[in-house]
Amino acid sequence: MAKITGFLEYNRVSDTYEPADARLRHYREFVHTLKDGDAKQQAARCMDCGIPFCNNGCPVNNIIPDFNDLVYQNDWKSAIDVLHSTNNFPEFTGRICPAPCEAACTLNFNDDAVGIKSIERAIIDRAWEEGWVTPQPPAFVTGKTVAVIGSGPAGMAAAQQLARAGHAVTVFEKNERVGGLLRYGIPDFKMEKHQIDRRVEQMQAEGVVFRTGVLVGELPEKLKVTSHHTETVNPDDLKAEFDAVLLSGGAEHPRDLPVPGREMSGVHFAMEFLPQQNRVNHGGPTDGQILATGKNVIVIGGGDTGSDCMGTSHRQGAKSVTQFELMPMPPEEEYKPLSWPYWPYRLRTSSSHQEGGVREFAIATREFAGEDGKLIGIRTVRVQWEGGKMVEVEGSEEFLPADLVLLAMGFMSPVDGILEKFGVERDGRGNAQAGTDDETGYFTNVPGVFAAGDMRRGQSLVVWAIREGRQAAREIDRFLMGTSLLPR
Repeated sequence: MAKITGFLEYNRVSDTYEPADARLRHYREFVHTLKDGDAKQQAARCMDCGIPFCNNGCPVNNIIPDFNDLVYQNDWKSAIDVLHSTNNFPEFTGRICPAPCEAACTLNFNDDAVGIKSIERAIIDRAWEEGWVTPQPPAFVTGKTVAVIGSGPAGMAAAQQLARAGHAVTVFEKNERVGGLLRYGIPDFKMEKHQIDRRVEQMQAEGVVFRTGVLVGELPEKLKVTSHHTETVNPDDLKAEFDAVLLSGGAEHPRDLPVPGREMSGVHFAMEFLPQQNRVNHGGPTDGQILATGKNVIVIGGGDTGSDCMGTSHRQGAKSVTQFELMPMPPEEEYKPLSWPYWPYRLRTSSSHQEGGVREFAIATREFAGEDGKLIGIRTVRVQWEGGKMVEVEGSEEFLPADLVLLAMGFMSPVDGILEKFGVERDGRGNAQAGTDDETGYFTNVPGVFAAGDMRRGQSLVVWAIREGRQAAREIDRFLMGTSLLPR
């Protein structure tokens, strides 16, 4: 235990932010990593519970009490070793994970949770500064080959684990740079992309080969999925060339809003809008960029993607930004005796919300209005929920001016054309059919073809993607070698 009375003596110390008026002028990260002393004091609050619910709350099962104690003891080198034992990329999760571990923290039952996410970020940031993050090439090679389709967090985690087990791993990415939605969906102000680049360099030194700009299968023309491929590969050729194939792409089929006027110029999916700005930030092409500059922007969808659209619109100089949420406004504080240690239902205010804009709850879109095919506004109606059904509130119709609407209502499944080309069966939600227990071990119905991450489980968190990538790597290793020493 870090400090026996620490949870009684110290209050939670949270990360500090650059002021909103300053950070709105750029796209860089604006959260300040905890100083060593603050991280040590925060770690001292950890109670080293007999049943560490934080471990169970964390999808990768980070050994949280142990690295907290090591930070308190000022043994940062051992702390990063413990953290890396369960999580390949803590700099990703330490920035963009919503921290279900903190919701499960025992202190959170009647106090403020330990700042686990802040400590995690402090550990990995110091590890990079000290040069402790180095390549770990395999001690021997197996002669087995694995193709990983998709270079998001699931694909990256699987590729790194498999390379360290001695397999020859090739990662295929349809866009021009590695990272998947980490690269093209997460705004730079939440996670700068050099975090990905230095991991790519580490993985290349471990033997992983990255082939970017290569589409495996095909994409439907009607869906505007981000892809900058210059080469297409037939899945049958990959199955013939490699001993195993892992499908670890994203669930990129966006949920649409089929109301009158959807075809208007000015109505776009969030994943048309966000990747363009990320590309521009790194010197990509700017022709035809969707911009919020000087416009009344309405974001439909109340989740993280909608919040990212708000923050990006603020930085582009939008005239106004409004976010719609179909559900009623949640309570500002959860009822902890009912929710703990599970993820609570409560109002969540992101840094983008703090930068400005308006949030509207219990509101539905009836129609996109326009002139000569160009969007000028939205007709809406207020809704309420009765007996589990949505009911419109009579007399609550409104017209709101809008020059740009961004649809951020989540994703339904992988896009058509990839699973089909591999011959992989889908589950009831349209995702790749593959189990996770010892018997079904991320196998699809196609021999030698595995599936993990969002392509298997649907839209989810980066930390779940890393977990599935690691577990799938173990199952692939076992499939190739008969046994595996990789952790599950």
